[in-house]
Amino acid sequence: MTELEKYYNKFNEEKRLTRRHGNIEYVTSMQYIHRYLQQFLEPKILDVGAGTGRYSVALSEEGYDVTAVELVRYNLGILKAKKSRVKAYQGNALKLSRFADNTFDMVLLFGPLYHLYTFADKLQALSEAKRVAKPGGVVLAAYCMNEFSVITHGFKENCIKESLQAGKLTEDFQTISAEEDLYDYVRVDEINRLQESSGLKRLQIIAADGPANYLRPVLNAMDEETYQLFLSYHLATCERYELLGASAHTVDILQKIEEKK
Repeated sequence: MTELEKYYNKFNEEKRLTRRHGNIEYVTSMQYIHRYLQQFLEPKILDVGAGTGRYSVALSEEGYDVTAVELVRYNLGILKAKKSRVKAYQGNALKLSRFADNTFDMVLLFGPLYHLYTFADKLQALSEAKRVAKPGGVVLAAYCMNEFSVITHGFKENCIKESLQAGKLTEDFQTISAEEDLYDYVRVDEINRLQESSGLKRLQIIAADGPANYLRPVLNAMDEETYQLFLSYHLATCERYELLGASAHTVDILQKIEEKK
């Protein structure tokens, strides 16, 4: 069993997305998923790194044709136990060989890029998502952001000196992750390089949860009306470029362009 599998055997991803800070990310992502699904008549969706099915099951219940791929058997078991119409398989984002080229209208990468530690592996995951997407299909790729990690783990949790001494940060405070760290953190310039290298066209890039993860206790203490106002604020500002780098998660919304013959 890998360290990643051990981690997800204990970590409740589903519960995270139902808490107030996680709900911001979920509601935002679903809003953009629905926005781009509108252009397809009978869309087929592939959820790569589906976890316990928070997105795939909800989309299936809305009537969409959803296929899910999940690396961790424990998560896959929870997903299948929900008895939804999702077609769920164990698989790896780096090799989606189960699926033919040009199969899906939308591909979700809401997790795999968190746990890939090299540019080459991230690009491979994007390339596989591109391969199985139809021409004109949309790929939504989520990333964990560098500054959130530095600010929260480094400074808020007072681990900054230890991290520097351990070689986990560069002189300009870029995180250096390895497999045992479980997560990899990027900056917007790396996301830009990945998008350009993938050959996918960017439609939008959004701060999926904006400042929500910095405000967990504040969000939990809000009355419902104020919380809804915060959600409205976030949805009104999540496309602002200056907020992308400080968000905990950023989603790059990309399109496969039909190649000219």
